[in-house]
Amino acid sequence: MNQKASKLTALAIAALIATGLSGPAQAAQCGNNSSGFSAWVDQFRKEAASAGISAKTLDRAFKNVRYATKTISLDRNQKSFKLSFDQFMRKRGAATIVSKGKRLKSQNAGLFDALEKKYGVPAGPLIAIWGMETAFGGFSGNQHTMSAVATLAYDCRRSAFFTEQLYAQLQLIQRGWISPDFKGAAHGEIGQTQFLPANVVRFGVDGDRNGSVNLGSKADALASTANFLRAHGWRRGGGYQPGQVNFGAIQGWNAAGVYQKAIARIGADIDG
Repeated sequence: MNQKASKLTALAIAALIATGLSGPAQAAQCGNNSSGFSAWVDQFRKEAASAGISAKTLDRAFKNVRYATKTISLDRNQKSFKLSFDQFMRKRGAATIVSKGKRLKSQNAGLFDALEKKYGVPAGPLIAIWGMETAFGGFSGNQHTMSAVATLAYDCRRSAFFTEQLYAQLQLIQRGWISPDFKGAAHGEIGQTQFLPANVVRFGVDGDRNGSVNLGSKADALASTANFLRAHGWRRGGGYQPGQVNFGAIQGWNAAGVYQKAIARIGADIDG
């Protein structure tokens, strides 16, 4: 969730290279309320077409797009990240995540052993992320993802960042990896570990080897998460608590310090 890019320009370029797009020539005008959204969509569609998104994809993707009022409300009120560490752990149900996470580690030992062998990332932090993001796939969101990402791309607060997410989202639709009316979390996060669209493009892995990347799949989601952490500097065998070598990779996952520390603590409790 909210996987941050330490270098936004690098992420944007990587996403565009991976998708085969040339990038927009001129950005559509952002806004801070719904009044200009329709005009923005019209302008953005022209830019996306010139950047290499097919007319068919654009028609399908924007058919049911609406200004996402709930997304904007949640974006302005992310209060849980302002809690103390202990308050945050209680609110997120850390004890339950640890208890269930240990069972899932045992039940899926083969999968986690294979992931650690390939990526160097042990089960604990992967399970911590999985549990905190979607209660182990129990709830990955009910918001219209195209509407959420398009609204945040239009909104002036983080327009540049979410414009890149929107281009990546369109490419996922064009590839057939997700449907135009896919539903996810309020900021456009996708799947069991809540990847932002550009990170699906950049780090998505076909963990179950069925020929496509589907982060609704446990194997794909966990393999992609391990791949993300490795790409953000994870070193095999290193510690991942604050101050240790792999904590920086966890910081790449989410910008909130309390969230980073929660992943590290819950992961350590699961790994024992």
